[in-house]
Amino acid sequence: MVEIGMPSLPPLVLLHGWGMTPAVWDGLAPALRERFAVSAPPLPCHPGSEVTTGALPAWADAIAGGLPDDALVCGWSLGAQLAMTLALRHPHKVRRLLLVGATPCFVAAPGWGAALDAATVTAFVEGFRASPAPTLRRFLSLQVQGEARRKPVLQALGATAVAADALEAGDAAALAAALDVLVSTDLRALAGRITAPTLLVHGDGDALMPLDAAHWLAEALPHARLEVFADSGHAPFLSDPERFVALLGALGDA
Repeated sequence: MVEIGMPSLPPLVLLHGWGMTPAVWDGLAPALRERFAVSAPPLPCHPGSEVTTGALPAWADAIAGGLPDDALVCGWSLGAQLAMTLALRHPHKVRRLLLVGATPCFVAAPGWGAALDAATVTAFVEGFRASPAPTLRRFLSLQVQGEARRKPVLQALGATAVAADALEAGDAAALAAALDVLVSTDLRALAGRITAPTLLVHGDGDALMPLDAAHWLAEALPHARLEVFADSGHAPFLSDPERFVALLGALGDA
């Protein structure tokens, strides 16, 4: 668990995405530590977490005990799905939500086209199980499609991703299990039950979680609004960190 900021400040929980580490938030730390008491745990089934199996509800239950109550919870990508599940199962932990690059369902299905097609996802999962390091590098490159600041954002992602080249067998298996969670999760039927006020932040060029998924969530969540970052890919908080921190601060003050 990475923790920064004075404990007396309002609590902020940061949940990273699949294949990443809490260090992905480091560039925001100087600004955030002035406003929040920040907790940034590793996602379950990622290096640093004691949780190596389970589905999203079990993940939420596992991390809830170590998180502050009444927090602003910011989740990115798979972390956004975990944040929504945390709000559903442990609402006393979540005062407000900020969901970055979020989707209720990662894989296309009948009646759900705001997602990657099943064949593409299956090939990616099989590729990761066979060759984790090159597949993770490909995943990082997908995150910067549609990104105007492609080179610096890709460098930041690469520097804070899981070190796939040095993965031990157990860590690789856990990451594969986390990928299975991302692929199997479908929160569409539950989204309307999330009562926490929510801000959605999404890049207009996101190739992993299409912008239409964010529009769907903005309609489905009872108290949500959407901020779209132009010329941004899957990591808008790295594309325009100043704007992102300003939005985070305003949400914390609300």
